[in-house]
Amino acid sequence: QVTLVESGGGLVQAGDSLRLSCAPSGRTFRSSAMGWFRQAPGKEREFVATINWNGGTTNYVDSVKGRFTISRDNAKNTIYLQMNSLKPEDTAVYYCAARSGPLATHIEGAYDYWGQGTQVTVSS
Repeated sequence: QVTLVESGGGLVQAGDSLRLSCAPSGRTFRSSAMGWFRQAPGKEREFVATINWNGGTTNYVDSVKGRFTISRDNAKNTIYLQMNSLKPEDTAVYYCAARSGPLATHIEGAYDYWGQGTQVTVSS
């Protein structure tokens, strides 16, 4: 059984930083694109960031560009989301997702595996 386990969420103040981690189990995703999505209360889940299989290509939603960085360590089979200069509007449940294919994409339906999510709350 394939699972994705997110960690690193929490309650912080505006301007603080957090680093989320996602560690898959049940298979490796070294040749797979990975992504982060988030869902705020009362809103639909939205794309945040994606990275291709070797880390050479990344893409972000405009609202986090310059503040968030997605990265991966294939030796550890782990991806990260470094979040700096956090804002109250970043408050959401953050989900890690994995594709079967290698190419990064913002399209939610292209992801085959999903984690349970980790809560990030940013107070003003």
